[in-house]
Amino acid sequence: QVQLVESGGGLVQPGGSLRLSCAASGFTFSNYAMNWYRQAPGKERELVATISSAGRSTIYIGSVKGRFAISRDNAKKSIYLQMNNLKPEDTAVYYCSVNYIRTYWGQGTQVTVSS
Repeated sequence: QVQLVESGGGLVQPGGSLRLSCAASGFTFSNYAMNWYRQAPGKERELVATISSAGRSTIYIGSVKGRFAISRDNAKKSIYLQMNNLKPEDTAVYYCSVNYIRTYWGQGTQVTVSS
C-alpha cells in the first residue's frame, strides 16, 4: 500500500523559509524518482521539483529555481523541499508524488505566504 504523507506546511511571511517533508512507504523508495507539485487557488496543479532516485539529479520550475531545493534521504524514505525567500505567489497546497504503477499523491500540505 503506497503511502505519501506530507508535513511542514504553515503560514510564513514573505521572505521567510519553510521546509516540507514527505514520508513514503509501500514501495522500494530508492528505485524511484520523486516529485513535489503544488496547486494554488484557481490554478492547475504544477510540477515544482523532481529528484532522481539516487538524489543526484534535480529539476525545478523556473519560478522557484535558486529559492527551493529538493532533497531525499533514502534511508529514511523521505523527500524534502527547502523553500527560502518565499513569496506570496508560492501560496499553494504542496503535494508529494511518485510514479509507481500509477501516479500516487499525498494528501497535501498548505503553504501560505502572507503579511
